[in-house]
Amino acid sequence: MKNTATEASVSTMSPRVRALLEKFRDNLEQGITDLALLNDEEVYQVELEQIFNKRWNFLAHLSEIPNKGDYVLRSIGNDTFIVSRGEKDEIHVMLDVCPHRGASICRASQGNSSHFRCPYHGWTFKNNGELVGTPAYKEAYSGLNRKEWGLTHAPRVEVFHGFIFASLDKDAADLKESLAGIGWYLDMIFSLQDEGMEVLGEPQRFIIKSNWKTAAENFSGDDYHLMYLHASTYDIGVMQIPLKENMKGYHIQAGNGHAVSFSIDMESDAPLFFFYPEEIVKTFNLQNLSQKQLELARGSRVCVGNIFPNTSFLMLPLSPDPKNVPPTPLFTWRVWQPISKDEIEVWNWFFMYKNTSDEFKQASYQAAMSTFGIAGTFELDDPVPWESITKNAGGTFAKKSMKLNLQMGMEGMGTAKQVMDWPFPGIAYYPRFEEGNQRHMYRHYVEDMLKDV
Repeated sequence: MKNTATEASVSTMSPRVRALLEKFRDNLEQGITDLALLNDEEVYQVELEQIFNKRWNFLAHLSEIPNKGDYVLRSIGNDTFIVSRGEKDEIHVMLDVCPHRGASICRASQGNSSHFRCPYHGWTFKNNGELVGTPAYKEAYSGLNRKEWGLTHAPRVEVFHGFIFASLDKDAADLKESLAGIGWYLDMIFSLQDEGMEVLGEPQRFIIKSNWKTAAENFSGDDYHLMYLHASTYDIGVMQIPLKENMKGYHIQAGNGHAVSFSIDMESDAPLFFFYPEEIVKTFNLQNLSQKQLELARGSRVCVGNIFPNTSFLMLPLSPDPKNVPPTPLFTWRVWQPISKDEIEVWNWFFMYKNTSDEFKQASYQAAMSTFGIAGTFELDDPVPWESITKNAGGTFAKKSMKLNLQMGMEGMGTAKQVMDWPFPGIAYYPRFEEGNQRHMYRHYVEDMLKDV
């Protein structure tokens, strides 16, 4: 039988961290958060146990491992996993740890192999995790039951429109239930075309000295920062939607800490579909969408969101060369992989609908690389404040004294109001001058952190 990860142990929490989290929970109802949570070693260790070991985590897309024997190496929290396609076309997510002495087995970030061999003592495993080889078996391990010593599998693995998720909690709710309302919005995006999406190239990887929560809350609903931090992108024509016009749209608290935001042209009679050109829209099978999904997709210009805890996505039209190339729709999907309390590795994928021309995929990829690639016009802006936030959160005086304002959109603060007759999943506010999505994310964050401890 295959090994399965055991139930995560209950995390230990110091009285200091518990008090910090309880204070954070109470202050959040007044729209106040605590800088100290963004750079604290004890908090980070509890997050690994209470958040990453229990929530569903995105790992890979089926198009990254299209053939039998293909594999990629990915992480959940501070654990590394092999995501492989077995000889029977099945998907496996296995801890990259040899059950003999605990050494790492997989030596490449991706590849194709029928077997994995530990470099320490040569124990050999099939790409489904089964132990099939131990050197000098008769002399050293003739009494070993190999079936009991295969690689350890993630307890829960599910695939959503080709996107592979895993949970390390065997008692976790099904992925669809866990996704709550955001699953409806992702289903709308991924179902536009029968063939779904495919990855364009390998994921980019780069380091930012930032806490993971800062990046996650940015994509959850911080549209406000576009008006200043990213103002130059409109000035030079990279972004075609005026910045204040772009704020016309909705913030949606989609349940379980997930959040999504749409920029919508309220006055346009023409179908928008994120500004995909007519020849691409013709490849869409709109019969796949419910009437409500079709209504939303038809008027959407920009969609951005975060699947709690740390998987974010963005679809919008941008230009890689404003003087010569019109804006092209792109779809970026990224994981804010925590390395420590004050550092993340960004895993950044670009996707496009599979049944589109190679020319359009190339145009979308170029638009994505020039804007949300490692040296893109948007990507270069965000790390500057993110890194300073994390640095300041480590300051001795700052972490004791600083409270942060997250009150935009609360009663009496700004113009945003709850949409009482919102016809789609979740709780919505209009316009996007609002921080309820971030408060929603943090509300579920602190619930997870304090649950059962």
